[in-house]
Amino acid sequence: MAAVLTVGEALIDIVVPHDGGERSEHVGGSPANVAIGLAALDHESRLTAYLGADEHGERVRRHVERYGVTLTEGSEDAPRTSTATAHLDADAVATYDFDLAWELGPQDLTGVGHVHTGSIAATLEPGGSAVVELIERARREATVSYDPNARPTIMGAPEDARGRIEECIGRSDVVKASLEDVEWLYGEADQADVVDIVHRWGQLGPHLVVVTRGGEGAVVHLSRDDTTLELPSLTVQVVDTVGAGDSFMSGLVSGLLDAGLLGSPEARDRLAHAELEDIAPALERAVACAGWTVARSGAAAPTRDDLDLS
Repeated sequence: MAAVLTVGEALIDIVVPHDGGERSEHVGGSPANVAIGLAALDHESRLTAYLGADEHGERVRRHVERYGVTLTEGSEDAPRTSTATAHLDADAVATYDFDLAWELGPQDLTGVGHVHTGSIAATLEPGGSAVVELIERARREATVSYDPNARPTIMGAPEDARGRIEECIGRSDVVKASLEDVEWLYGEADQADVVDIVHRWGQLGPHLVVVTRGGEGAVVHLSRDDTTLELPSLTVQVVDTVGAGDSFMSGLVSGLLDAGLLGSPEARDRLAHAELEDIAPALERAVACAGWTVARSGAAAPTRDDLDLS
C-alpha cells in the first residue's frame, strides 16, 4: 500500500491545575494523532512535524515512533518544540498559552499515495502557505484529506481564517470538520445550516464532506449527486472526548484507502463516482474508531484487532 503522509503539528500539552498541584505533560497535536491512528490501523504512516532538539522534541519523537510512525527528514529542525499550556480554573475550564513554531521545508513525496493535513499547520505562517503549495503539488500523484480543526485563540477572527480554510477545502478530496468548526467559521448552525454548508463545501472540490456532531452523529455529503445523509453515532460509555475527531479522521481515511477510494489519482476518480454503499464501510470504521477512543482516557488509537477487522 502507498504511504500516508500527515503534515502538521506535534507538540507538548502542559496542564497546570488550579490548586497548585503538579503540572502534567502529554504529547498532542491533531495531525500527530491522525498519523498515530493510521499507523495503529496498519498503514505506512509518515509525519512531517516541526520539533526542536530538546527534551520535549525527544519525547514527541519517542511517542510517535512507538506507534510505528516515521518522522520525515526536516521534522526535527525547529529552534524549539511547540507547547500548549492549559491553565485550569476552579471549574476545570482551561485558558491556553501557546508557544508555537511552524515551518515546512521541502517534502519528498516518493511513495506517498495520500496526504492529510489541517488544524494549525495550514493556517499558521510561515508554514501555512507552504502546506497549501504542498497539497497542490501532492494532488498530481496522491489524494488529499483535510480537517480544519479550528483553534480560535491561534487563528484569530473567523473572517481572517475562512479564506485559507476554504482554500484548503478546495484542494482536498475528503474533508472532515466538527460542528464546532462550522459554527466558529459561519455562526450558530442548525441542521439545515449544516446541510447548506456541506453542500457549498462540496462545490469547492472535495468529493466527500463529513461534519461530526459528537453524540448526535455526523452529516455526510457526497458531491457526485449532491446527496446528504445523517450518520448515527455509537452508544458508548464516554470517558472523555480527547482525540475523538482525530480518531474518526484516521478511521475514515483508513477505510477509504482499503476500499481503493484514496491513495492515487485513479482512486480519486473512483471516489468521484462512488455511491453511498461504496463509502459506507469507511464511514462505519470512522464511527467505530471514534467510539473506541471516547470509551478510554486520552487520545487512544484502536488497532484492527480492537475493531475486529480482518
